[in-house]
Amino acid sequence: MPVNAMAAAYDAPSAGLGRTDNPWLRRAARASVEAMPDEIFDNPRVARVYDPLDPDRSDLDTYVDLAAELGARTVLDVGCGTGTLACRLAREGIEVLGVDPAVASVDVARGKPGADRVEWVVGTAPDIAADPDQHGRFDLATMTANVAQVFLTDEEWLETLRAIHTCLRPGGHLAFETRKPADRAWERWTKEQTRQAVVVPGEGLVEEWVQVTRVDGPFVTFESPTIFHSDGERIDSTSTLRFRTEEELRASLDDAGFVEVDVWDLPYAPERGWLVIAAAGARHT
Repeated sequence: MPVNAMAAAYDAPSAGLGRTDNPWLRRAARASVEAMPDEIFDNPRVARVYDPLDPDRSDLDTYVDLAAELGARTVLDVGCGTGTLACRLAREGIEVLGVDPAVASVDVARGKPGADRVEWVVGTAPDIAADPDQHGRFDLATMTANVAQVFLTDEEWLETLRAIHTCLRPGGHLAFETRKPADRAWERWTKEQTRQAVVVPGEGLVEEWVQVTRVDGPFVTFESPTIFHSDGERIDSTSTLRFRTEEELRASLDDAGFVEVDVWDLPYAPERGWLVIAAAGARHT
C-alpha cells in the first residue's frame, strides 16, 4: 500500500532544558504499557503532567494522515494513553475506541475537549476482542510511540496482534511504529541527553530524565524519575522495552493472520524507526 504522502522525513524539535534530540527519547519512559501498566501510568499526578512534558505530538500526524488516506471511519487506538490521538481522530469525524490499562491516563483522556466523542475503555486489546460486538468493527488499529515494544514475550505480543486482527474488518489495517535495533537508541538514553525541566501550570517546575540500567539482548531496561520541585516529591519508574527485528515483526504478523505487510522508514525518525502497516486477512472461525 503506498504511503508516499508520508514518506518525507522531518525533524522533531527539542523541548525543556535537556539536550534531547528527539521526543522519542522522552517518551521512552512514558509509553502506555498495554499488557501490564507500569505503576507510573496509574499515578494521577504523573498522568496529569504527561502532556505538558511532551507537548509536541507532531509524531501523530503520521496516523492522522494514514487514517485519511485509508478512508478509515472507525479506529481502535491500542495503548491510547492520555488520548491525544483518539481525540484528534474524533475531531475529524472518525468513530474511535481508545483502550489503555492505566486508569489514571484514561481519566486524563476523558477530561480533554472533545473526549465525549471517543469511547474509552480501561483494559487491553484482548479485553476488547473478548466482546463479540467488537469483532470486525474497525477499519484501522493503531499503536503509537512505544506501545508495540512493551510486549516482552512472544506470547503476549502474539495475543495482542491476534486480538487486534479479530477487531479489524477483513482488509482493515494495523499501523504501529517501532525502533530499529541497529540504531541502538538506548545508547542515547542517558540523564545528560534526556533530562528536561518544564514549568507545568498548577505544579510548578517538573523534572524528568531517562537512564538505561540494563541491556540484555533485545531487552532494554531503564529508569525514569519524575520530580516535582514544588514539594520535592520524586516518583520513580522502571520499564523495559523489546527491540524486535524486521524479520521477527513480519513473522509475528503472519502468525496473527495479517497480510500485505509493509515496513517503511518512520516519517518523523526515518533513520531510527519503522512504520509497520499490515492488512487483516480473512478471519477463520
